[in-house]
Amino acid sequence: MKITVDIPEKDLKDIMRFSGIKKKGPAIVKFVATELMLRRRRELSDEVMAGKFRVEFPDWEESRKREREENPWTA
Repeated sequence: MKITVDIPEKDLKDIMRFSGIKKKGPAIVKFVATELMLRRRRELSDEVMAGKFRVEFPDWEESRKREREENPWTA
């Protein structure tokens, strides 16, 4: 999707510098994609820290339990 936005020249130069891309359009695309990824990551992290999101690893937990039983030094 194409859109038109007004970006101050100073900000555009920073976007190009941070993204490492010389062309304006691709630099903005990369910058926006990176920012979205970071915000999504932060949102997921906040949910995990708040206890709203939990991941179970039953196979890992079972294998870890067996390891502890077989060798108490690896606990």
